[in-house]
Amino acid sequence: MHPVKTFDEILADVIKSEGGIKKCILVDRTGLTIAHVSKFSYYPLDVDGIGAIASAVFCASEEQGKNLDVGNLIIVTSEFDDGKIFAAGAGKGVLCVITDKEVNLGMIRMVMKKAATELAKVLEEFLSEKPSVETGKTDSEREELRAALGELERG
Repeated sequence: MHPVKTFDEILADVIKSEGGIKKCILVDRTGLTIAHVSKFSYYPLDVDGIGAIASAVFCASEEQGKNLDVGNLIIVTSEFDDGKIFAAGAGKGVLCVITDKEVNLGMIRMVMKKAATELAKVLEEFLSEKPSVETGKTDSEREELRAALGELERG
């Protein structure tokens, strides 16, 4: 049995797999950043903004495909003069990969498909976990809190 990888470990595997990959971002379907890794720490990027836009573009394309009845969306590719942005579904998340313009497209597709499957499993497990609530408060501390709340409600 293989140990479960973390989001960062999976994203690190993606970024190491192809020389042209600059950044990997995992966002949820609303665009909130879950995790990200960068090949170069000095590579400036608004991670939250890029992730939110990638999620919106992916989800809009996915909806368009459903409306046209053309099947499940696999990957969205945006090509620019100096690089590419890829987005793929990862269960309840979206994997976004930012590359240079000379990247091997077949390799990117293969790596993203594998990573998206892994991320979907980890994300599902992560989202299904029930948070444990341990206050660590003693009975006297709980009484003090109740008294303070009571005073706030009266005052």
